[in-house]
Amino acid sequence: MTVKIKGENLVLSGDLTKDFSVSDFLNSLKNKKSLVVKNGGISDWNQESVTVLYSALSQLPATTNLQIKNLPEGMSQLLALALKPSPKNEKNNSPEEDFLERWGSKGIEVALSIRSGLDFFVKMIKAWKRQIGGEAIYRKKDFLLILEDCGPKAVMIVSLISFMVGLILAFVGALQLKTFGAQIYVASLVTIGMTRIMGAIMTGVIMAGRTGASYAATIGTMQVNEELDALQTMGISQIDFLGLPRMNALLMSMPILVLISDFVGILGGCFVCVFLWEIPLSEYIRYCTMAFSLQNFLVGVFHGLVFGLVITLCGCYFGMNCGRNADSVGRATTDAVVYSIVWMIIMTGIITLICEGLGI
Repeated sequence: MTVKIKGENLVLSGDLTKDFSVSDFLNSLKNKKSLVVKNGGISDWNQESVTVLYSALSQLPATTNLQIKNLPEGMSQLLALALKPSPKNEKNNSPEEDFLERWGSKGIEVALSIRSGLDFFVKMIKAWKRQIGGEAIYRKKDFLLILEDCGPKAVMIVSLISFMVGLILAFVGALQLKTFGAQIYVASLVTIGMTRIMGAIMTGVIMAGRTGASYAATIGTMQVNEELDALQTMGISQIDFLGLPRMNALLMSMPILVLISDFVGILGGCFVCVFLWEIPLSEYIRYCTMAFSLQNFLVGVFHGLVFGLVITLCGCYFGMNCGRNADSVGRATTDAVVYSIVWMIIMTGIITLICEGLGI
């Protein structure tokens, strides 16, 4: 084995499987501004020889222009892979962007994200149309299992949180109304608040953290295990097979869960009024009946349907666009919950403005 330094060329020849150390030629490379590693007739090599060579080359100054030419194919590939800078280092070594460039890049990133999300929404709508025409492909068994998970299994947590929200709403409202001697109107406050918006919002937040995260984690894990690639290879639409049953299940469950949330929230208000403020049960029921409005109830149910659609879209979108490792699944799950809640708040504002304009 011979290692020769000829100007800016590092020429390797002979049998590289024999032991040689970095110190044999490291001192000659320290001040090189440009270096070309060449094959001068290598008869044999192994991974150990590549490791030794990499140890030497990796100690060159960062400003050295390094090239690898005519080495055996496997050896050249190993060296190129070993010497390739990590993405983090590439990012750190890139020239710093100025203010306008950063905002421009961020704007382009946001625009592309919005476009990708809209494309996914359109695909879901088209899949729903295919379902109406009987062309969509998914298993009935999957739909029933998903429906059970986001329906009956979610009743207890929705009921518990809604009861506490109704209880807190009644307690805080009664503290203020008591100064006017009007604590009896707490029943009306709780009824209107729960049926109009609070029941739907609390149900939506709970389902985003419970079901939306489950959708993203399940589909994201399928992405990591290459099950989504298998569906594509078999010609089965991922939207139809995975997205449709989840959307159908959540759209069916949300109105019922909102109804349960409204009732349990009013029951929580009743608990405060009857046992804490000593309001007669009959009076609480009478004022609840007087304050109840079918219009408010339907607005709340409509909110629930919209929230169900938002949760499904976010959960499935981030699951199907997940990376290929466990860390990506975690990020997809987090993004699904965060974006679901953000978009639910945005949709609440939009629906409220529309209802205000229509006088509803």
